[in-house]
Amino acid sequence: MTQLARPEGLIVPPGGGNTIRTPAQQVTFKVTGEHSRVSSSFEVIVPPGFDVGAHRHVRSEELFYVLDGELDVLAFEPRVRTDDWRHWESESGLTAVRATPGTVIVVPPGCPHAFANRTGQPVKMFFQASPPSDHERYFEELLDILKDGGSPDPEAIAGLRVRYDIEQLTPLRHEP
Repeated sequence: MTQLARPEGLIVPPGGGNTIRTPAQQVTFKVTGEHSRVSSSFEVIVPPGFDVGAHRHVRSEELFYVLDGELDVLAFEPRVRTDDWRHWESESGLTAVRATPGTVIVVPPGCPHAFANRTGQPVKMFFQASPPSDHERYFEELLDILKDGGSPDPEAIAGLRVRYDIEQLTPLRHEP
């Protein structure tokens, strides 16, 4: 008689996971689609001067948890979209906020969102995307584009984002 394999969980120790580093961002893959049907999880180091740009996803839901440092963030549809998301305001009066350690940002599908590190220190955050796999491949390709530092190629970023359920609303920027 064949015995069924018993399910096993995944334990990722501190410092564990596959890490991709560039001058513009560092991402450590903690849980991937190989391990979860529900979500992918990452530890992200956001350097000073990095602005992901306002964007939204049709399918993906995201969760951000600031572990160390401070980020400017937003998660709402603005009354009027401009080139600088930091000045957006929602119908209910929401504006961008400074997220400090312990802040959680939950972004449902379709909701515009952004984060930027406007401080002089790196920021560490936990990031979770559901469903899994898209963000894993997206991060690999994004970090390949950003690996040389300097200003990212807007056309390369735009093409990448279209392939991975990302509608870019304001530009991604990295100004070290």
